[in-house]
Amino acid sequence: MPSPSVPAPAPSPSSARTTRAIAVLALLALTALCLAWELWLAPLRPGGSWLALKALPLLLALPGLLRMRMYTYRALALFIWLYFVEGVVRATSDRAPSSYYAWGEVVLVVILFVACTAHIRLRQREAKAAAAVSGT
Repeated sequence: MPSPSVPAPAPSPSSARTTRAIAVLALLALTALCLAWELWLAPLRPGGSWLALKALPLLLALPGLLRMRMYTYRALALFIWLYFVEGVVRATSDRAPSSYYAWGEVVLVVILFVACTAHIRLRQREAKAAAAVSGT
């Protein structure tokens, strides 16, 4: 007689907290980079640029990340690719030092995306494990 299948252990809540911390730090770093880049480091106009407003949508996601709202993680994982595209375009078309900041933006977007998707997967596994336990 075959042995019953043993479900994989659920990820620990500390894993979800770790991915949340990475996502929040990457989001804050990306926001700070966007603001500093457009206002002080390499503005398109002296005195700053209206492009600094691109940081505001990022800050709208912060409360949802801190409260571990799955909708926010999912929406941010999709929305963040706009910043990736902007970073790649500016990294390949702008001159230094602006191109360096653009590559930094690309790296931060990838870190944020990976953290969001890892968080989503961990939470889904936790929910599936909880449903399996409560269903038996």
